[in-house]
Amino acid sequence: MAESKAVIYAAMGGNLLIAVTKFVAATITGSSAMLSEGIHSVVDTGNQILLLLGMKRAKRPPSPQFPFGHGKEIYFWSFVVALLIFAIGSGVSLYEGVIHILHPEPIESPLVNYVVLGLGILFEGASWAFALNEFRKTKGKWGYVEAVHRGKDPSMFVVIFEDSAALLGLMVALAGVALSQWTGILLFDGIASVIIGLLLGGTAIWLAKETKSLLIGESANQNVVENIRQLAGSADGVEGVNEVLTMHMGPNFILVNLSVRFARGATAEQIERTIARLDREIKQAHDSVKRVFVEAEARAGVDEIPPESHAAS
Repeated sequence: MAESKAVIYAAMGGNLLIAVTKFVAATITGSSAMLSEGIHSVVDTGNQILLLLGMKRAKRPPSPQFPFGHGKEIYFWSFVVALLIFAIGSGVSLYEGVIHILHPEPIESPLVNYVVLGLGILFEGASWAFALNEFRKTKGKWGYVEAVHRGKDPSMFVVIFEDSAALLGLMVALAGVALSQWTGILLFDGIASVIIGLLLGGTAIWLAKETKSLLIGESANQNVVENIRQLAGSADGVEGVNEVLTMHMGPNFILVNLSVRFARGATAEQIERTIARLDREIKQAHDSVKRVFVEAEARAGVDEIPPESHAAS
């Protein structure tokens, strides 16, 4: 997750500087859209700190209470980030927008807004481009949307979507300030703030949906599952593979449970060697597979132990 950490640090540094600049500009000009954007940047900065916390806690070793480790910590904190974007970023922006629509106020020193928003677009754009470039290196052959849906490391795509929402929000804020100045209709500033709030809300809901799925427990990608099935089916002494159950316990931790039928007459020693070899081959083929459990499935009508009959009393 080294690439993810670099992306988060880059985004956090940019957002912190942008937030300070936006708040100073909002204080000088009284712009609702600028205030909403300042809140957005603060929320993004806090979210990136939470993602770093999740990545650190996810590295803790297994314990008797958590025998499969703490890899899902990153999923939990990513879900918290989505909730914060919705509750704070979207909520406050919508509130500020409605207040300024009901009670519009003139924007003072609009030039300050233009300068700050221009710098914000420049810095946020650089952060977004860096994150997108790193994501492009890891997404493989999939398209961007499919890669996000299939991806098991939420820290990367959370930052990308935060930066994307931030860029769009800056452009909306710029449009709101410009329209308010050029037309003299003060409502545009408040409307821009409402649009920013809706944009953040939509982003938060989408991120929550993706991270919730990971938190509950997603299977490995289908190509991984099919390859494991092929490896198991071609193993010596295996007549058939009934089930291949997988679950991501973290971005780089796949748990595998196999249900297989061994050849009739196979000795315990032969089965043990097959299981050991299968465990080794699956882990060599897929670095993210950390634990493999193999269950010997009984053949219908052959291997089952008949239920005990009970004489009627």
